[in-house]
Amino acid sequence: MYTVREGIKEDLPKVFELVQELALYEKAPEEVTNTLEMMERDGFGPSPVFQFFVLEKNNRDIIGTAIYYYRYSTWKGKRLYLEDYIVTEKERGQGAGKMLFERVLKKSLEENCTGMMWQVLDWNEPAINFYQKYSTYMEGGWYNCHLQAEEIKGFVNDNR
Repeated sequence: MYTVREGIKEDLPKVFELVQELALYEKAPEEVTNTLEMMERDGFGPSPVFQFFVLEKNNRDIIGTAIYYYRYSTWKGKRLYLEDYIVTEKERGQGAGKMLFERVLKKSLEENCTGMMWQVLDWNEPAINFYQKYSTYMEGGWYNCHLQAEEIKGFVNDNR
């Protein structure tokens, strides 16, 4: 039996394990520089920046998580951004992931969001097929851009 509930601080060690499992699946485990301590601070400190749901099996074993936050689009308004959506590999294909994903969809409506956004790797065919069941629009023509803090510091300190 599967259940979905709001995540609490005590869930973070297992959630962080799931994040690492996702990074391994996405062939980028070395890219995870986040830590459990950072997640505790950023999710449960004075200014939380993310929330999450956990997916449990038999009301005790966490087998999935959906980590999200809100962003603002000047074109669309308030949007829910699904940062990570993870179901442990051995539990995939059993309907549990659908339950978790649909809970996030519901949350976007509860919070008066104009929609929900996320990313999927172009080679992740099982995920793409799953999302297409929801009539998901997958846009092209955009690059994902990011700078690491060290790069930003170098730029800012150079006073360019």
